[in-house]
Amino acid sequence: MTRGTYTLLIQLASDRQLDVGAIGERALPAGTYAYTGSALGPGGFARLDRHRAVAAGERDVRHWHVDYLLGADAARVVGDVRTPDADVECAVARTLAADFASVPGFGVSDCDCESHLVRGVTEEAVRAAHDGAAES
Repeated sequence: MTRGTYTLLIQLASDRQLDVGAIGERALPAGTYAYTGSALGPGGFARLDRHRAVAAGERDVRHWHVDYLLGADAARVVGDVRTPDADVECAVARTLAADFASVPGFGVSDCDCESHLVRGVTEEAVRAAHDGAAES
């Protein structure tokens, strides 16, 4: 089983107001989002299959902040970027948050980052953030 850090690329087709569990309401404009997370625990990158199942409406459980976004009818996963065997989640998230519009408090219940979700991102920028973090 492969473990590491991942970033989901999510397309939100229309504006949404989401109630994101403990962090409350978040207004998310339509666009391309990147959510960075860890797949270091049990199951490794199989976590991405779970995220895709939530986005496809095959699972209703809302455990992580990203589940609230993926559960929106206008959201779909359009890709992912992975860095195997590396714990670079916060390094990638901080790089992306410095360059793109972040959603404050999203996905950061266990760290001191500003956010692990950014909007307006490109896949190339996400790959560059992963590559840079892996080289550090």
